[in-house]
Amino acid sequence: MFGRLLSTLLAPQPDRLPEPDAQLALAALLVRLARADADYSEPERIRIDRVLATRYGLSPFEVTKLRGEAEALEAEAPDTVRFTRALKDAVPHEDRMSLMQALWSVALADEARDAEEDAVIRLVADLLGITDRDSALARQSVEKKQQ
Repeated sequence: MFGRLLSTLLAPQPDRLPEPDAQLALAALLVRLARADADYSEPERIRIDRVLATRYGLSPFEVTKLRGEAEALEAEAPDTVRFTRALKDAVPHEDRMSLMQALWSVALADEARDAEEDAVIRLVADLLGITDRDSALARQSVEKKQQ
């Protein structure tokens, strides 16, 4: 089902992803983050849905479908680096902070910071070219919105 996208992600120099694939790659990365602590909770699923709906203007039905596809893709995909590399190519640098905010909003959705989720966020930030300081600013922005 995801053979074309997986082969693109596994290529030594992946091509820029078309929009539907970029959406799926981001959704799968959010799912991977939520599953990092082995507790893929309902608040995290709800937050993923909200991020995808807001970012892409999707209906609840479209969001549910996209998240379902992302859950399947995430289970099949080999590593976080490939998702992130594809997203880095698909998202302009000035928009990558919004990706970090999306990641932090999912990580903090269950109101608990987790070492495994923090590790995924640090890896993704580094691969996207986001500094630790900017990642912390993204986290603080999310925390303010959640209060």
